[in-house]
Amino acid sequence: MTTTTATAGPGERTAGKTTPGAARGPRRRTGRIRRIGLPYLLLLPALLLELLVHLVPMVIGIVMSFKELTQFYIRDWTTAPWTGLDNYSLSVDFNAPVGEALLHSFLVTCAFTLLSVGLCWAIGTTAAICMQDAFRGRGLLRALFLVPYALPVYAAVITWAFMFQHDNGLVNHVLHDQLGLTDKPSFWLIGDNSFVALLVVSVWKGWPFAFLIVMAGLQNIPKELYEAAGLDGAGVWQQIRRITLPSLRPVNQVLVLVLFLWTFNDFNTPYVLFGEAAPEAADLISIHIYQSSFVTWNFGTGAAMSVLLLLFLLLVTGVYLFLTSRGRRSARA
Repeated sequence: MTTTTATAGPGERTAGKTTPGAARGPRRRTGRIRRIGLPYLLLLPALLLELLVHLVPMVIGIVMSFKELTQFYIRDWTTAPWTGLDNYSLSVDFNAPVGEALLHSFLVTCAFTLLSVGLCWAIGTTAAICMQDAFRGRGLLRALFLVPYALPVYAAVITWAFMFQHDNGLVNHVLHDQLGLTDKPSFWLIGDNSFVALLVVSVWKGWPFAFLIVMAGLQNIPKELYEAAGLDGAGVWQQIRRITLPSLRPVNQVLVLVLFLWTFNDFNTPYVLFGEAAPEAADLISIHIYQSSFVTWNFGTGAAMSVLLLLFLLLVTGVYLFLTSRGRRSARA
């Protein structure tokens, strides 16, 4: 009996085997998908918390701004009548008492923010430049400069509230009793002086943050630039003007924006310093919205004012980022 053995041809042998590249292809694609999806998976808890903490209340506030939500509908705000844009038209009607008061508060807030941000940046930048060179006791001074920023807001502002007292406050004791700069003790927590008191407290607790950010930015400037400028005969002011400030431009752009947003939205400082009823000279828009919502119990109007404030801040931020990015592109060109 003859047995015939079939021999496979070269083509059949090739077709019966699996190519290594074909096996590695799906594995590579799977690994690439896992690498790309892992960052999003890790960000998912933060996104969910952001949704619950910020976005959901924001959407609810926008819905409330379209309702006539007063104290009669607090138990179930969803049953409040729908008013459309009435709350917005009432807020921007500057001939009416509500709109006129909101405009006054907005102007006071703009003046307060510009002065506070400017002084915080100037004092913080000056202190950071002075602390740039090494000397004995520099670490201690840096730590002392950061104390106002490290203190809790309520503890710091309450201390200033006691210092601004009319009869037994430290400020009147120094200005009137010790230095004789005033004819009589001044009222700092009421009247026109309340704006000055609020500005002093805001700058006192805000400039250490500017000092910290600018001091970190100064560490990235090479010392060789100052040495070369010194050899060329440049003085201290010329070095600051030609080297320090241009090198700090990216840092200052972010710093000014953060200080602006923090100061314009500041609620804790005026609330702790003056209470629920801030003086007219220091009636910031954050306190004004709080009074409209929780003092007069008109949550619909207060929500509309909050939405208008949000739109204003988004507009200013967008314009600021556009101008700064355009400035960076022109500087590179």
